[in-house]
Amino acid sequence: MKHTIEQSAQTEPLAAGAEVANSQATPNMQIAPKPMFIKDTGLSLHFLAELLSKHLFDGGVMTVKQLGERLALPGSIVEKILDFLRQEAEVELRSNLGSDELGLHYALTDKGLRSAQQALMKSGYIGLAPVPLKQYTQTVLSQSVHLRSITREQVLAAFKHVTIKESLLDQFGPALNSGRAMFIYGPPGTGKTYITQHLRPLFEDRCLIPFAISVDETVIQVFDPAIHHRMGTQTTEPSLLFEGGHDARYLLCQRPIVISGGELTLDLLDVRYDPSLRQYQAPLQLKANNGIFIIDDMGRQQVSPLAIFNRWIVPLEEKHDYLTLSSGRHFEVPFDLVMVFSSNINPLELADEAFLRRIGYKIHFDHISKAEYEEIWKQECIKRSIPFNESVLSFAFDRLYSVRKAPLLPCHPRDLLGIADDMNCYLEAGKDVDEARISAAWDNYFVKL
Repeated sequence: MKHTIEQSAQTEPLAAGAEVANSQATPNMQIAPKPMFIKDTGLSLHFLAELLSKHLFDGGVMTVKQLGERLALPGSIVEKILDFLRQEAEVELRSNLGSDELGLHYALTDKGLRSAQQALMKSGYIGLAPVPLKQYTQTVLSQSVHLRSITREQVLAAFKHVTIKESLLDQFGPALNSGRAMFIYGPPGTGKTYITQHLRPLFEDRCLIPFAISVDETVIQVFDPAIHHRMGTQTTEPSLLFEGGHDARYLLCQRPIVISGGELTLDLLDVRYDPSLRQYQAPLQLKANNGIFIIDDMGRQQVSPLAIFNRWIVPLEEKHDYLTLSSGRHFEVPFDLVMVFSSNINPLELADEAFLRRIGYKIHFDHISKAEYEEIWKQECIKRSIPFNESVLSFAFDRLYSVRKAPLLPCHPRDLLGIADDMNCYLEAGKDVDEARISAAWDNYFVKL
């Protein structure tokens, strides 16, 4: 991967052993190779010097190894930055007396302290060195979620413990492979949220997530531990030598799955700036890149569905999005994700046909059959250690559902047996659920007018 970036540092000679490491490159190394020289980071020497100064301001006296861990950069690059700062009289060597860390110790001079404070006034970000937008875009496209194919066998395996019609699963599979958005709709309680949240097993392969990206020299944090689940025991500690491994500014994670419901607002879909911390946070769709973004309960948000849908017209068509910094700077980012909308409301009441045409797949969830209901009932009995009693289930069908003309919904067995189990616990009555207990659970569960 080649990058042409403006750089004030001189070009260093190729390190010994680098050619061998490149010949044994893993896929992650090919997608995001470890930077060998300052120019490979895509960041200016001045920017890196400011970031390193902020780390010294925050951490005090540190070694090259410690700074390398904080910046996620090889020691050779850290040494070049320190050499520059020493020439500028902003960093000095300190004694390592009383320290367990081996190697030279560095600290800011009085001039360096003033420079670090000025840098912190511009940006409060103190973290791993960011990945420039251009490099990030290439990485996202290289590990696109649309480059992978999901087979029917994989879908059936992912839902083997879930009671759902195979015809519905056969709609999900092609939709996930298509690269187009999907709209899941149907009455409340038909399992839309449950099923969409069980798509995770289909997205358990790995991808590289940058801790942060830079637009010009503005840093936007991307990594979110609530969304990005790291794989294995990988750490951000970079090697001080030129040995194998991908760029440590990226963290190896499962493909992200972002689920947003009624709390979704338009400001969550744009870059957010915290003036007190002087830091930027990436919007949800940027955090979801290379994964899946599920908007649940469409129509329940404080903002109108039309406003939310209009926000996605360009990204869904063009596969890229436009974001804006607080300074007014506009920039383009890849929109590489599987987009899923889910709602209890008729799609035609939420959006016009022109927009719905942009959503390739509409998947309808409906009430279930008695056989499906019975299977879910048995599963819930096993989950709660409740003995299955066929006469109790027949009572529910004949005396509750039929008489009161209630539809069979997949959420009912879980909810009714849960309430009955709660009653048994309260009354210290064991685990058996009889007709009286289910009837009482029904009365507690449904609204009476």
